[in-house]
Amino acid sequence: MQTNCPNREKNREACTCTYAACNKHGLCCACVTYHRERGEIPGCFFSTQGEATWDRSVEALYRDRYKKNET
Repeated sequence: MQTNCPNREKNREACTCTYAACNKHGLCCACVTYHRERGEIPGCFFSTQGEATWDRSVEALYRDRYKKNET
């Protein structure tokens, strides 16, 4: 895994992942690759509440972003 990203510190400021043991904080390319290989969506696509569930499924993203806005 590449760890010398020139934007890593700036990316860390915007990283919403709450998984403390994650070694990909600020390494967006590595994070996207990791989750894509598992059929998951990275946490930064979710709201704060949605990310906290750690459910990275497409269905969870839909519920988080769209279902709560339906009346």
